[in-house]
Amino acid sequence: MYADKSKLAATLAQLDINYDVIEHPPLHGSLDADKFMLDRPGTRLKNLFLRDNEGKRHFLVITAHDKQLDLKAIAQQQGLSRLGFASDERLARYLKVPPGCVSMLALLNDKQNNVTLWLDQEIWFNELFHCHPFENTATWLMKKEDLELFFESTGHQPRIVFLPAK
Repeated sequence: MYADKSKLAATLAQLDINYDVIEHPPLHGSLDADKFMLDRPGTRLKNLFLRDNEGKRHFLVITAHDKQLDLKAIAQQQGLSRLGFASDERLARYLKVPPGCVSMLALLNDKQNNVTLWLDQEIWFNELFHCHPFENTATWLMKKEDLELFFESTGHQPRIVFLPAK
């Protein structure tokens, strides 16, 4: 069962976190967003839900929307044998969102802290970020300081890392 964005909105309200909402047609990836989100404020993101070779560790990797990551180099850099994309079933189990709806806000649903957050150091200096609120028909514009408060409230300590490109 997928998470409901009203629970997310309530959590953000409890934390006194404000955000702007952009409603739009369903966006299934950064290429779809290229057609619609070109002149919007903030940093557009690519959100990848990955797993290690054994499927025991899971990672939410956030980078710039147009960056092609070198997963082989990242795995080596992080001391892992290999990284691959997690299945839709794992995405539903750990983050409780459907494919195309992943964002760092989905960490709210990872109550057991099974998912490690890696943020690309190349984007983390920005101040405003695009995040899906558990669905891909809206984008919430979130301030960096509010995201940091959100991470703290979920018990997720982001790792700011260099993510090599292809």
